[in-house]
Amino acid sequence: GMTADDFLQSADAAARHVAAAGAPLGQRILGAVEATKAAVGQNTNLGIVLLSAPLALAAEAAAAGAGLRAALGEVLERSDLADADAVFRAIALAAPGGLGEAPRHDVRRPASVPLRVAMAEAAGRDRIARQWVSGFADIFGPGMTAYAEGRARWPDRRWAALAVYLRFLAAFPDSHILRKHGPAAAERTRREAAPFEARLLAAADPAALLPELLAWDAALKGRGVNPGTSADLTVTTIFASRLCDILRPAPD
Repeated sequence: GMTADDFLQSADAAARHVAAAGAPLGQRILGAVEATKAAVGQNTNLGIVLLSAPLALAAEAAAAGAGLRAALGEVLERSDLADADAVFRAIALAAPGGLGEAPRHDVRRPASVPLRVAMAEAAGRDRIARQWVSGFADIFGPGMTAYAEGRARWPDRRWAALAVYLRFLAAFPDSHILRKHGPAAAERTRREAAPFEARLLAAADPAALLPELLAWDAALKGRGVNPGTSADLTVTTIFASRLCDILRPAPD
């Protein structure tokens, strides 16, 4: 039931909170989720917010001299109980599909541990949480590599974004699909994505693949399957790449 316009409105609503200069991490995330809910009435961007807010906060420190990834490590390490409580409230408000209940550190109860500890508990079942305990390894590893290769190959950055998305989809089962539909559906989607990634990388004109990609997209929708985690990782990769471009020192 979501439209492209829902995502555009969500981005506009969330951006000022994600990038609120000087604001604590948890406040950025909760504010962005509350603003999104008020704007579109549904969860369109929880994973994006959970990943982009730490990067935005890290960029403030990186602007003072530290590299983005090093600054991000410090942001994640410093996240505290107040951040965890705010993030728990944000996740409960967004109510992502397949959330379920956790035996420990359930988001519907007040946080009792710092945010990174809670994320570590969820890392085995959620790829977004795994970024928090891996230093955003998927973003700065395969994601940034695929995006840089795509930008070097195609003038239109949309194809570079598609290359990132297919890289994530083909590399591992999407954890949003896993939560909602189980491992068989997630693995089926991963297997279907792999040939598309290979064909995109071999394509002189990526637009020639578009009819087949749209047909596959329609088939996924027909099965009720949404590779949302891979989409969140893709958006975050592009955001991280843009921040690195902004923070890169100008040549002498």
